[in-house]
Order: sequence, then C-alpha cells, then structure tokens
Amino acid sequence: MDIVGFLKSQFICHLLICYIFIVSGLIINFIQLFTLILWPINKQLFRRINCRLAYCISSQMVMLLEWWSGTDCTLYTDPESYQKYGKENAIVILNHNFEIDFLCGWNFCERFGVLGSSKVLAKKELSYMPIIGWMWYFLEIVFCKRKWEEDRKTVIQKLLSLRDYPENFWFLIHCEGTRFTEQKHQISMQVAEAKGLPKLKYHLLPRTKGFAVTVQCLRNVVSAVYDSTLNFRNNENPTLLGVLNGKKYHADLYAGRIPLEEVPEDEQECSTWLHKLYQEKDAFQEEYYRTGAYPAVPIVPPHRPWTLLNWLFWALLLLYPLFKLLINMINSGSSLTLASFAFVIIIASVGVRWMIGVTEINKGSTYGNNDNKQKQK
Repeated sequence: MDIVGFLKSQFICHLLICYIFIVSGLIINFIQLFTLILWPINKQLFRRINCRLAYCISSQMVMLLEWWSGTDCTLYTDPESYQKYGKENAIVILNHNFEIDFLCGWNFCERFGVLGSSKVLAKKELSYMPIIGWMWYFLEIVFCKRKWEEDRKTVIQKLLSLRDYPENFWFLIHCEGTRFTEQKHQISMQVAEAKGLPKLKYHLLPRTKGFAVTVQCLRNVVSAVYDSTLNFRNNENPTLLGVLNGKKYHADLYAGRIPLEEVPEDEQECSTWLHKLYQEKDAFQEEYYRTGAYPAVPIVPPHRPWTLLNWLFWALLLLYPLFKLLINMINSGSSLTLASFAFVIIIASVGVRWMIGVTEINKGSTYGNNDNKQKQK
C-alpha cells in the first residue's frame, strides 16, 4: 500500500473508532441518567448497574491498548500477593509520568476484574467532560478542586459513602497530584529543601493530605495499599494518540501489596510513612533504569476477552446504521447532505482529539506557577 493509501486507511479507522466511542458513550450516559430513579429505591442496584455501564465505556479504551495497539504489560509482584488481586478492596498508588499511565492503570484493573468499579481522585474539571467525566459522576468518583481547604469536606463525604459499596473496588490515586516534568520536579525539590524533606530523583513530592484522608475514611473497608510504579521499555514515552494510531508499547508495572494495618492512622505519621514510601519508589525506579527490571517476580496476567467482545458489540450495533445512512446519502446525490454528514464525522474526530489533549503532559496542571508554589503539600 502506498503512503497516501495508508494515511487514508488510518484516517478512516480513526473516524470509525471515534464514532463508535462517542455514540456508544453518549448512549450509555443517557441510560445512566435514567438509572437515577433507582437511587432512592435501591442504591446498591443503582451501583451494580452503573458498574457494568461504566465498563462498557472504559473497556473500549482498554481494548485500544490491549487489542488495537497490542501493548504488552508485564506485572512484577510477589506471587502470594498476586493471588489476592481482584478479590479485595485496595488503594492503588500510581506514579504519574506518562500520558497513558491512567490507561495502564485501567488495564491493571481489567486483568483482575475490577475495571467497572474502579475509583479515582480526579480534578473537578474532568466531571464536565462528556462520556468519561459523566460516566465517573454516576460511579461516585471523588472530584476535587485541588484546593484542600475547599475540598476536604467534600472528599471526606464522598469517601465515606463508599464504605458500603457492593462491589470490590480499587481506589486509584496519583499522590504527586500532577504529571512529572523537569520543571515541576525542580519546583518540587525546592519545596522539599525548604521543608527539610528528603529529595527525590524520579518523583515529585507526594501530596499527603488526600492520601491520609483516604486511608482514614476507608480503613476496615480497604484491605491493602498497592504501591505501583509504571515504566516503559526502551525509554519510550507513549501517548494516547500513539495508542490510537496502533503503536505497540511494552509496559512494566511493579505492584507491592502493603496491608492497610501497616499504614499509620495519625495524619502526621501517615504523611511521614508516605514520604518514606516515595523514597522506596525512587529506589525501585533507580533499579529499573539500571537493570531494566524490578526486584520482583515477572508475571503476565492473562487477557480477558470481554473488552474486545464489548467493542465488537457496539461496532456491529452502530456501524450498520452508519453505512446504511451513508449509502442512502450517496444515492440521494445531495451535496449538502453529504457535506453535513462529513462535517458531523469531523466534529466527532475533533471531539476525541480534544479529550486526548486533556491527557497531554504539556497541557497539565499549573503546578510550579508562582501563585501555586506555596500550595504544594
């Protein structure tokens, strides 16, 4: 195939993937809206239904990673801990270095059957994003403004509401608060020096207050903390757009299970514990850069077919009417109709590209700006 033909075929694939994701996502959001009538009648039924509806959306993203791009993921962990993954509630601490680290976290959840019920501590702006943001609203995701004085009450209330959640869930949290960049790292280490904290080479200082409150609110509900560190082989810096283009990566994920009983209850002691954990994470990162592996047993969790089957279901459901409509438009011979159809498809593609842009590192938070330096905790 010549280059022009390849680019055209890739463009068509992008449009079809965007079309399936956007239309199916909006349909699911619409169904989720109607499930609100169940909340005052049977809250647990509402939650179980929304776990499965959310899976229909998030699994499409995981499908792109697993099946479309063919990205491999090797898990480094203790075999005894491996047996408990997916069978207990957990707080998962992730490093925050890559544009697709959230997607690899979802992949981790999917391999152990908790993708639909996984939770995150997310910035408030994401709640307004169609499809994923609206999906998270119905999943009772904890949203915050990154201003702790304003967030504390809301975060505590949301976390306490998860204590009777009917499904096993993992609460994914990026304690650094924002993605790692060299500029942010320099600012973070200036804060560490000013506060007399040990400096880190590969991480930003963790924001301890959100983690401490999460531990306090979910104690006796969550069984363990999973300390997770993600890297990609060959020093690759993967992007969501690269995954959409079908580029294959190889992820290495370390996961260490820490029983929650070992995490101090006192906020100050918990803060000290978390800083010590990030020093250990730095050492793991150093080991990975030196040897290309983590000091744990490598395991490749088996693929589950459900992400692919879910995507095929929506593809079959939505592509037939699309092609039928396109054929009818062509037969009508109306240039205005065809132009309108092309415009809608292009808008859909731009919409997905905008959602991808939200994940890009150079469009991240304002961490490190002069107005924010004093707010880093």
